[in-house]
Amino acid sequence: MSFLKKLIRKKKEGKIAAPKEVKKPTDLELICGDDKEVYEALYDTMPPDPRRSDISMEEAAREAEDFEKSGDALRARASYHIAGGLAIYKGDVKKVIEYFSQCQKLSPNATYKILEIPERAIKKAQEYYQKYLK
Repeated sequence: MSFLKKLIRKKKEGKIAAPKEVKKPTDLELICGDDKEVYEALYDTMPPDPRRSDISMEEAAREAEDFEKSGDALRARASYHIAGGLAIYKGDVKKVIEYFSQCQKLSPNATYKILEIPERAIKKAQEYYQKYLK
């Protein structure tokens, strides 16, 4: 019996374990370390590289207000989310709370963990930006 056939037979019998895939942590996971709460707060809210944004925080907030006034809740929420992400980048805790509170108001089924721990989350985000966006 050839070597390959023996190997296939052993694998079918369960004698050879498939190598486990090792997941490499992301840069954000490395910065957050064991603080899973901060990681979860930033994962869906923090833009990885806000310098590439075509809009400023103030413009996104104005757009959001305009969409909200016109009754377009979906676009308003999206614009508030962008403004909130840019506020994270700027380190503005007050604006982060303001914009993500509006997101949550417009999307009551969504929860934004960043509203529970804004100071801790923004501190870690600033560490991330200083380290990875030189």
